[in-house]
Amino acid sequence: MEKQISTRQVYDGNAISLRVDTVTKPNGKTTTRDVVEHADCVVAVPVDETNNVLLVRQFRYPVDSYLLELPAGGVEPGEDPLDCVSRELQEEIGYIPGAVEPLGGFYSIPGYGTEYLYSYVARDLKPSRLVAEDTDEIEVVKIPLKDITGLIESGKICDAKSIAALLMHMAREKLLA
Repeated sequence: MEKQISTRQVYDGNAISLRVDTVTKPNGKTTTRDVVEHADCVVAVPVDETNNVLLVRQFRYPVDSYLLELPAGGVEPGEDPLDCVSRELQEEIGYIPGAVEPLGGFYSIPGYGTEYLYSYVARDLKPSRLVAEDTDEIEVVKIPLKDITGLIESGKICDAKSIAALLMHMAREKLLA
């Protein structure tokens, strides 16, 4: 394991912070590590009564493109990830889940970032909209679960968190070969 010798905060923004750590490697050499600090997040696979997955299409400035993704968002300080799932689904797709099951979790960028995503499947969806300031340009897209693998293979779903959570759900449902 590497041992931290020092740390220096170089940026503190709304969504992320960046620090540079000086570390000693197991072989005794000293090096630096850039670390992007980001709050934990949730990602949900909302499945309706006819086995459609409700995805969101939204513009992502860093990649200058519209992406097809699962609903996701940051866990607020002191918020339970399960409560965050309900809030995010209400804000992004206009539904509240009647049942939420954990799928597991994963680090999104462990080579240089701290963000951990809790993934869930959400069922028994009931209309219930929460208005959030940054969700007015989100388009909800219903995709049959059976078509998800093809969209991943074709690159139409190219967001890592969505791919991971969708494959976790499909593996649990025994829908992967």
